[in-house]
Amino acid sequence: MSDRKPIVYIVDDDISVSRALTLLLKLHGFRVETFLSAEGFLGFKHPKKPSCLVLDIQLPDMNGLVLQETMKRKGIIIPIVFITGHGDISMSVKGIKAGATDFLPKPFNRKKLLDSIKQAILKSKVQIKEQAVLSRINRLLRTLSPRELEVFRLVAKGMLSKQIARKRGITLQTIKVHRSRVMQKMQAKTVTELIYFAQKVGVTPFQK
Repeated sequence: MSDRKPIVYIVDDDISVSRALTLLLKLHGFRVETFLSAEGFLGFKHPKKPSCLVLDIQLPDMNGLVLQETMKRKGIIIPIVFITGHGDISMSVKGIKAGATDFLPKPFNRKKLLDSIKQAILKSKVQIKEQAVLSRINRLLRTLSPRELEVFRLVAKGMLSKQIARKRGITLQTIKVHRSRVMQKMQAKTVTELIYFAQKVGVTPFQK
């Protein structure tokens, strides 16, 4: 049953704070994983389920803002709620601009913390769905041949089959065959859906 619970990661070198937060969050139905350092958190295998990170800005091995940047670089997509006893306005602005959900000074209000965590969990659920969509599109893109991928890009840019045929010096019938295969492999019912796929992953979404 605990596997279905949202996960709250706590990264704080203050053991007393971690313990207090753990008790509070477990009482409200969350699964909790605690770490005393940024490296410990980075070394953990994060399951793809709704989660958030309650992160102290001041850590012994890595500044919380640096950890935030490192997570982005490593592709660890988990909403962050910063907590700090040493933060200032500039830190708060930088953290929020970089995507943090909230920035709470210690000692923080419990209700405010819980509200921030719930908001972060909702954001996490949206991100997980978004990542699933992107993964599916990229997986389908990998089934296209180089010529089909080229046709996909040109169709996604709004070009008609006859325009693509003229641009590439290929017969219209050949382009129609490639286009049909692209639609089939991408599991797209309409050109509009195909264009949507391209927009989700970029104009040149997957390099063959």
